[in-house]
Amino acid sequence: MKITLFGSSNSLKSESMGRLVALLRRHGATVSVFDGTSPAEDTDLAISMGGDGTFLHTVGHIGRCNIPILGVNMGRLGFLADVAPEEMEATVEDIFIGRYDIEERTVLQLTCDGVANERQTWYALNEIAVLKRDSSSMISIHTTVNGNYLTTYRADGLIIATPTGSTAYSLSVGGPIIVPQSGNMAITPVAPHSLNMRPIVLRDDGEITLDVESRSHHFLVACDGRNETFREANRLCIRKADYTVKLVKRPEHDFFYTLRSKMMWGADGRR
Repeated sequence: MKITLFGSSNSLKSESMGRLVALLRRHGATVSVFDGTSPAEDTDLAISMGGDGTFLHTVGHIGRCNIPILGVNMGRLGFLADVAPEEMEATVEDIFIGRYDIEERTVLQLTCDGVANERQTWYALNEIAVLKRDSSSMISIHTTVNGNYLTTYRADGLIIATPTGSTAYSLSVGGPIIVPQSGNMAITPVAPHSLNMRPIVLRDDGEITLDVESRSHHFLVACDGRNETFREANRLCIRKADYTVKLVKRPEHDFFYTLRSKMMWGADGRR
């Protein structure tokens, strides 16, 4: 089995990384470390060593290549990277005997049509966020779903999240938690001017179109945290991408287990 490791410079030098490499080679795996330049397509499994940010970085390199990704959590929370360092040995054993699940996660595709007919495409596993560029005033986001006008959000921004991203930025601003493979996506406003502007959950087989007005005539778009400045004239079209990202999960690490453990549901903090 060919395995490629992804991680920050700190995680790649960590004791956990050395232990993981030894475990993999003990099972006869060919192990390489992604250096940021060499192609990563010729591998059977990608292992992301870090937090969810490292996992998203890994997806950015191999997401369309149909390569399963295992996330080892070297950070704090970790919804995507949910294997703890102390679970690595058991997890590696499970992988080599075939005791694991593959979860396919929806990806969002963003296309932008400008005044000069320029067309570009971005992808996001978690969310696409449209945000004001400065701190002075809110933006107006005219939102259409499948050609039908929904509303105009006057807010600091708007988040369109996949089920995977529903526990990320969207959750922090009051968005709903969505179970993976539910066939949905959520629209959640960021600091809306009107309190009756609430999150809404939509089917993921349609298209969301956004036209943005800003006092500065520019706004930001963040795809899984990667920011870019856009002009008012740019129309944004968001839909489900034509590929999915494959997550390697241990059978006992189902979505509800992750929610309970990461969000400490049921924990009694009283002293």
